[in-house]
Amino acid sequence: MSPKSRLYTLVKAWKNKPFHEVRDAYGDPWLGLSSQALEEHQSWSKRQAISHEPIFNCKGTKLTGSLFRPLLNASDMQLLRLFMEGLDTVAYWYRSGRFIPGILPIPTHTIASSGYVDVMSELILNSRLPVGLLAIGLQSIPDSANVDSFKEGLLRLRRLGVLLHFLNFCGSAEELHWIAEMQLDGVHIDMSKVREHNLESNALSLLRQSPYLPTQIYARNVGLVKDLERASTLIADHAYGGIMMAPVSRHQMLQINDSRIAKAIFSLHPHQHLNPNGDK
Repeated sequence: MSPKSRLYTLVKAWKNKPFHEVRDAYGDPWLGLSSQALEEHQSWSKRQAISHEPIFNCKGTKLTGSLFRPLLNASDMQLLRLFMEGLDTVAYWYRSGRFIPGILPIPTHTIASSGYVDVMSELILNSRLPVGLLAIGLQSIPDSANVDSFKEGLLRLRRLGVLLHFLNFCGSAEELHWIAEMQLDGVHIDMSKVREHNLESNALSLLRQSPYLPTQIYARNVGLVKDLERASTLIADHAYGGIMMAPVSRHQMLQINDSRIAKAIFSLHPHQHLNPNGDK
C-alpha cells in the first residue's frame, strides 16, 4: 500500500469514527473547562448524537430534509448559538456532497426583533449555502401588536433565499389566512392532533387551494401505521416521526440510503399499496 493510499484510509476511518469525550483516569470527562462550560459541551455532544430528525416523502423512497430538534425548546439565550449549529450541519452535508435541506425552528417573536434578524442574516450569508437548502420553521402566528415588524423580518430572510415553514398547523381560519398572506413554503400538521381532534380534510383542501400553489404539506409526529395511511389520504408531500426514523446524528444522516430505508419501512406495511384516495 502506497503512503498516499494509507493516509487516505486512515483519514476515512477517522472521519467515520463516532465522537468520544475525553476522560481522565477516574472516568470523569476533562477538557480543561469550567463546570458550566463542560456541562454545555456535554449537552452539545448529546445533541450531536440525536438531534436531526430525518424527513421523507410519504412513500419513503426519498430523504427530503431534516428538522433540527434542539431549536424547538431553545431559550432566547441559546437561540443564536443553536441556530449557528444548525447552519453548520446543513453546510457540512452540502460539503459532503449531499443536498439535504435543513429546517431550523425559530420562535415567532424573534422574527419581529431586528437584532435577532440582523445576526441570523449575518450567519446565513457567512454559511454560503445555496438557495433552497435552508428553511426557517415558525412555531406560531404573530401577535397583532408585532405584525408589521414580523412581516419586515420575514421579508429580510426571504430576500436571502430562506424558505419559510409553519410547524404547528391546526386548521383554523386565522392560520389559513395567515399562511396564504405570508406565502409560506411548507405547512406541518401534527398527526397526533389529527387523531385526537379529527382535523377535517376540508382544511387541507383550502390549504391546497391557496393562491400560493407551491406550499408543501408535511405530516409530523407520524407514530402509527394509521398516521401514515391518513397522511397518504390527505395527500401530504412529506412525513416524519417515529415510524419513519428516529432522530440521528449529522454524520449518520449522510449514511442514510434512501432505497434501503424505504424497503425497511414499507416492505411489511399494507398501506404501501394505497393510492392517494386510501383505496387498495
